[in-house]
Amino acid sequence: MDTEDRIDARQAKAGEKKLHILQTIAEMLERPEGVKVTTALLARQLDVSEAALYRHFASKAQMYEGLIGFIETGMFSVIAQIETNEESGLAQAEAIVLSLLRFAQKNRGLARVLAGDALVHENPRLQGRINQVLERIAASLRQSLKVASAQGALAHGHDFTAHADMLVSYVVGRWQRFVKSGFKDDPLAHWAAQWALLSGHERQ
Repeated sequence: MDTEDRIDARQAKAGEKKLHILQTIAEMLERPEGVKVTTALLARQLDVSEAALYRHFASKAQMYEGLIGFIETGMFSVIAQIETNEESGLAQAEAIVLSLLRFAQKNRGLARVLAGDALVHENPRLQGRINQVLERIAASLRQSLKVASAQGALAHGHDFTAHADMLVSYVVGRWQRFVKSGFKDDPLAHWAAQWALLSGHERQ
């Protein structure tokens, strides 16, 4: 094995360790009692020293930034697929909102990050990163609603910004109820009836 191969192997191993740390944080956040993840608690969970954690991440804030990056990549890869595969703008918007609720449903620990519950007393820039994610979601929804209007599914002069903001607010509200209920309040409860109201386009 030459020097370049050894460097690549070390980088791959370091990447695996970082991913394992992030996965462990997400698993700890899934606990219904809403445990606050400290570096001391995380180190005990991983059976390593706190110093070992800081060899991979400069701070706990950087660990959460890694989680947010994982959330962003996962969510927007699904949204991109929806936009590519679904021609109907209104169906795109529905599928996007539904995908966001399902993401929280399947990733309880990450739902606590999205709802801001896990970020209380953490570095304020982390909530700023979540806000950026929400702004990107709103932009995707605005575009889908514009397509829906061009297709005649929404009235001419429809306020896309207000509608997209309402949909994002609904999603965040469902995330928060899910988290605050100890993961008992299903984000998809009453989905069909609620989407009929949210879409501004009653199914016939």
